[in-house]
Amino acid sequence: MSYRCAKCGKEIENIEDGMVRCQSCGHRILYKKRDPIAKTIKVD
Repeated sequence: MSYRCAKCGKEIENIEDGMVRCQSCGHRILYKKRDPIAKTIKVD
């Protein structure tokens, strides 16, 4: 799973358990990367 830092924008591939920080700047807010393709769901 890959994440992106909210402050510096660096992509982080693997995060150890309990270590939720950017490895370059130390910022604690990380965004999970999403697929660029929008998924459609049929609702009945």
